Amino acid sequence: MFEVTPHTMEPALAERGVPMRSRVRALLAVAGVVAAPVLLAPTAAHAATQAVAAGRRTVVSGEVWEVTAITRLDELVVEDGAVLTAVEGYSLTLTVDGVETGSVLDGTYGWTTVIAAGTYSGDIVLTPAVEHLESFAGATFHLRQGVYVGAGGVVTENSVLSSVRGGSLTDAYAKSVSLTSTGEAFNGFFVADGASYTLESPRIAFDGNGRLDLVSYGAAVTGSGAGTRLVVDGADIDNRGVVRTGVIARDGANVIVKNSRISTREGGLPDDYRPGSGANMMTAPWMLGLSGNVRATNVLGENTTATYLNSSISSESWGVLSTDSVRNSLLTAINSTVTITGDSGYGTYADGGQQDIFLGTHFDVATFAAISTGGAISFADSTREGVATMNSYLILGLTEQELDAIEPRSSVVDSRGFGVMWHSGDGGRLEISGDTRFTTAETMFLDKGKRITIVVDGSQGARLSAGNGTLVQIMESDDPGSVAGVYTEPTDAPARDTRFDTAAEHTADARASFVDISLTGDFYNAMRTGKNLILSFRRSSVEGVLSASTSRHAVPTITVAEWRHINHVTNTPQPAVNNGVIVKLAAGARWTVTGTSYLTRLVLDATATVEAPSGKTLTLTVNGTPTALTQGTTYSGALTLAVDQAE
Repeated sequence: MFEVTPHTMEPALAERGVPMRSRVRALLAVAGVVAAPVLLAPTAAHAATQAVAAGRRTVVSGEVWEVTAITRLDELVVEDGAVLTAVEGYSLTLTVDGVETGSVLDGTYGWTTVIAAGTYSGDIVLTPAVEHLESFAGATFHLRQGVYVGAGGVVTENSVLSSVRGGSLTDAYAKSVSLTSTGEAFNGFFVADGASYTLESPRIAFDGNGRLDLVSYGAAVTGSGAGTRLVVDGADIDNRGVVRTGVIARDGANVIVKNSRISTREGGLPDDYRPGSGANMMTAPWMLGLSGNVRATNVLGENTTATYLNSSISSESWGVLSTDSVRNSLLTAINSTVTITGDSGYGTYADGGQQDIFLGTHFDVATFAAISTGGAISFADSTREGVATMNSYLILGLTEQELDAIEPRSSVVDSRGFGVMWHSGDGGRLEISGDTRFTTAETMFLDKGKRITIVVDGSQGARLSAGNGTLVQIMESDDPGSVAGVYTEPTDAPARDTRFDTAAEHTADARASFVDISLTGDFYNAMRTGKNLILSFRRSSVEGVLSASTSRHAVPTITVAEWRHINHVTNTPQPAVNNGVIVKLAAGARWTVTGTSYLTRLVLDATATVEAPSGKTLTLTVNGTPTALTQGTTYSGALTLAVDQAE
């Protein structure tokens, strides 16, 4: 019996003058790839190509083969100098036995891909698909994806369905499907245009470089666009490659990931790659004291929401839960684990107007638990009330049964480096509450001259521990400012700014308040320009040095070769110049002064205590005059609290 196939249809369509876009759509329909509205089975796409006579094709050097329809072969030989291409407006993808392969970027900073020379054997499918263009920083990138989902469901003409194996694929959901890629810059699922879609138990494994996660180029899963709602449940995503991101939420989408594992590992950078920014950013900015070339997830754009529930998210380097170029967006993790498996990288990033909320989540990271450029970050317990509130607020759609199954947990932060670092932007708020345990090897809170607010509530058991003994460090930025920049440590003494009041509270100051907590560690303000550090304690004890200081790096200049010295400083307490320290001890607060501390204002409640460690004596001088410490008193000026061995 005669069967209509893509090969038999193509000449007839061409002769009738049918436009290429319509021809390809018709050919895809004949191939069984354009399915009915209810069911789009990947096996149907495979069955369609079986109708094409299997064969062998050699594309010789100098030849250009324009593939105009889905084409199946047993063997394909692409000689050096040969070109495989689709017609204008289409991109070409090769799969072998259901695995996307053979695609390479057309240059280190390429915007599109080509089929590499080589011999390919097996169930070979060549798919021309309508181009998916994404622009960023003046560059236009040509995306290819296994499945493109729009408002009406799967858009077959934008999809490479031969890369989708097993399970079922419909216009509303995909269940138990798998996608594998060994080529470069191939995407898995791209859900956009206001679509509502569910990925249930997908298995995605990409091994090969991506290109730019800021446009989702090479990501396993992307939810994009206002009104788009993407639910990913039970996923196993395992990517290896430069910027081969696991999950991206962008441009107003609501992406919900639950009961999933997302793992990303580094790839090999091209030999001629040089660290860049904008459209050429494929590595972590070294100026932050980071290295690496892959982020596990990213939140991009305005009004975007991403939620991770009962999930494990890890990256070998750079970042796990990243945000970039966002406004009014929200990132949440509930009862999840956030892990940097290598020796450099952060757990989360709160960019600009971003809000990051972590309930019952465990961080195990290398360099920073969090970085902020003005966003708000919160660590707390995953109480039933809190999770129910987030379910409603984030429109997670969790059932009563799912909510009941969520076990209340405390957040735990373990950093082999720093806790939270602020380096850019204006403002930034950090809240730590519940039974959160926050442990770092280096400085707990590192502020590079930004207006910040830290609020720690220990009434339910929250506790902080800094391995290097510094809980709060305020310092001038050591960011060289560009990839090729150099940071040079100032050696001159800062000049006094007579217009700046070191005993007053200013809008742009750094503030940290602690309630119902016991603290051991030091607090330093090493700013050279006008910024005060305001410390407030209520029903809390603090044992350490609270002081103005000078800070020094171990080396006087820092270039890309010395990137590991970024962030790391030592302090020498000294009288304030433009870097006032205001300490407010409210009801029930106690400060045990362990070393000479220089303040500009000290406010003592009638029930507050300032004392020396056991066996030592404490003296206060105000503007050089010895002064008695009296409860219920406020002191201003050049304050020195000195600790001496008791006689």
